[in-house]
Amino acid sequence: MTNSGEMKANRLIYEKSPYLLQHAYNPVDWFPWGEEAFDKAKAEDKPVFLSIGYSTCHWCHVMEKDSFEDKEVANLLNAYFVAIKVDREERPDLDQKYMAACQALTGQGGWPLTVFLTPEKKPFYAGTFIPKNARYGMTGLMDILPKLNEFWKNDRRRVIKAGDELVGALKKMTKAMEINVAEESIELPGEEMLEQASIQLKSSYDQEYAGFGGAPKFPAPHQLIFLLRYASRNDDRLALEMVLKTLRAMHRGGIFDQLGYGLHRYSVDDKWLVPHFEKMLYDQAVTALAALEAYKVSGEEEMALFARKIFSYVLSDLASPEGAFYAAEDADSEGEEGTFYVWRLEELKKVLGEKRGSLAARYYGVTEKGNFEKGSNVLHRSLDDEEFTAAEQIDRAGLAEIIEEIREDLLHARNRRERPFLDDKILTSWNGLIIAALARGAYILKEPDYLAAAKRAAQFIAGQMFTEQGLLLRRYREEEAAIHAFLDDYANLCWGYIELYRAGNEQRYLKEAERLTREMLKLFRAENGMLNYTAADDGPEDFKLTAEAQDAATPSGLSVAVMNLLQLGRMLKEESFTKQAEILIKAQHENLKRYPTGFTYFLTALNYALKPSEDHPYCSADGDCGWE
Repeated sequence: MTNSGEMKANRLIYEKSPYLLQHAYNPVDWFPWGEEAFDKAKAEDKPVFLSIGYSTCHWCHVMEKDSFEDKEVANLLNAYFVAIKVDREERPDLDQKYMAACQALTGQGGWPLTVFLTPEKKPFYAGTFIPKNARYGMTGLMDILPKLNEFWKNDRRRVIKAGDELVGALKKMTKAMEINVAEESIELPGEEMLEQASIQLKSSYDQEYAGFGGAPKFPAPHQLIFLLRYASRNDDRLALEMVLKTLRAMHRGGIFDQLGYGLHRYSVDDKWLVPHFEKMLYDQAVTALAALEAYKVSGEEEMALFARKIFSYVLSDLASPEGAFYAAEDADSEGEEGTFYVWRLEELKKVLGEKRGSLAARYYGVTEKGNFEKGSNVLHRSLDDEEFTAAEQIDRAGLAEIIEEIREDLLHARNRRERPFLDDKILTSWNGLIIAALARGAYILKEPDYLAAAKRAAQFIAGQMFTEQGLLLRRYREEEAAIHAFLDDYANLCWGYIELYRAGNEQRYLKEAERLTREMLKLFRAENGMLNYTAADDGPEDFKLTAEAQDAATPSGLSVAVMNLLQLGRMLKEESFTKQAEILIKAQHENLKRYPTGFTYFLTALNYALKPSEDHPYCSADGDCGWE
């Protein structure tokens, strides 16, 4: 990424987003999203080149180096287009809208997201990563940019028609989701929906390596939470064992940082061995919640240990001095992915000596050949400690002491390497998730320090992330809170407040959860009872974004909102909350039937709605779903 000593800064230098600042010295004449850019596009009669990504995205870095730092590409962009850069983590509303356009046009999506728009914000051409020059069967920017400019100048009607048709199709898709549900005429989906999701997850379960499907494998902890609740309800030992095996595989695999702890984004293979190395706060939070619940249900100590290690990473490496939590750590350092994390055998022995180095190599699966690039190794554990002690003829206590000393020595040596970039923005949505996880961890693991950390983060958000009018904001960085919050910000923070209330029985958190939920309904509820994702529109022709129930990397904001409404309805004896949740559940009936495994946290809420006294591992026999 170019620095100020080599290139003049563009407009992005005045932004707070780390992602936008990474592009502040590109020769591309970038604009942040805003009317200034679209006014320029209208005044100069140019289409818009929209690039959406995030600061810890490996392929975003590759596209920047390949194209946006390149003067030839920049000259074309500056001559023919108005270029806009967006941080998807700050503006998930824009990302969702234009990702839907990309998927409709190409059948696929991903980041960086590249979309060409009319000055009226209508998409007419889209893709993901695009190289400078054609390669690997992909057309390059050097070909695409002149051709689209030619279309714009010489075949404008065709371009405008394409944009109109695409926006019309997207509106039609959105309209289909906006079902006006009559409460009396439609029943809640039944337990057969839960069973169908369980059957589908079991059919895609990897019997050899655990997890679901093949490579790449994502943590998807909301699927595990669903299965845990389903197992509790139905005494399903197979569902429980699937969860435990998957969490064990992640805990012992290369997807988990064996030295510094914390979960990487996903595994590129089916063995959980080689990860995509970025670390996201939300993965830590929801995976910790799954591990805690697995421990509560099974009593298996490895599940508690997994959660503790995740919290250790979050509290040591992602905690801000003010008490909230940073967003993510990059996959790349020294210009390559994974460099900070991987080891060659000779490096291991240089740090530890021949004898301890050889033991560490056997424990962490390090070989001369390597399992990663250039003879390097991703540390992992192919044997559990019981199997390893039997093979090495060491007692368990002795092994634990030796491995901890080895881990600390390797970690100390690793910390002398160039560390991956830290995205130090604070996002309300993701902080709500980690507050919920820490509060639940405090209760289950009897760790008051976790509760104290969760309270500090909640206090920071209360003090810094609300407007004077009491409206929630999404992002904080360098003493600036900005961007009106979206549905997932409200829902996840409310989840955090509910867990804080349960962990410490402080009424202020329950009251704040109620206040936040009422504000959420005021801002996002549509006339037909559905919830929108955003309170204000910012896209083509008032293209309103209805909140999706389908989960992504985290439980969807809608599914979390439904669970919150159900729980608060029960805790506060507030019938209007329960009715609103049931309306939202009924509206998703067809989606749940069509693809139940895409909605597992929503189904977790349905599970609660159908029979709360049995769905939740913290509910007592008389139906009280506060903490035991």
